[in-house]
Amino acid sequence: MGRVKIKFPIEKPLFQATIPVRISDINYGNHLGNDSLLSIIHESRMQLLSQWGYDELNAAGTSLIMADVMIAYKGEAFYGDTLTVDIYAEGITAHSFDLLYHIKTKRDNKEQDIAHAKTGMICFNYNERKIDVVTGELKKLLTKAVF
Repeated sequence: MGRVKIKFPIEKPLFQATIPVRISDINYGNHLGNDSLLSIIHESRMQLLSQWGYDELNAAGTSLIMADVMIAYKGEAFYGDTLTVDIYAEGITAHSFDLLYHIKTKRDNKEQDIAHAKTGMICFNYNERKIDVVTGELKKLLTKAVF
């Protein structure tokens, strides 16, 4: 079986979120659970939108819905770790875009990769229950590194 591989752009990320690993994020293996990692990805995406004054229901004149997700686990995170999540955008089309997440932590003064992830985001009109367009304002925000 081929492994998921996510390649990050060389430019600076759009945003960098900092999220602590909570005790409720720890699973029976005594490390960050896969379900909690998806929540951390969601939280980092909300922080990205929030820094622009938006959220997923109002993202520069449209709403967002997640169409797919890929996660490649690279290492363990533990209670008390602080995760840094670098977010990049790519693959912008008329109706969708991808967000890439490079999730890492610093332990013993060394940066350690925890996971690489990608979410496929689709613009969506919740009132009409149909796909919407990426607005010019959203495209402008996604293509400009502000971090």
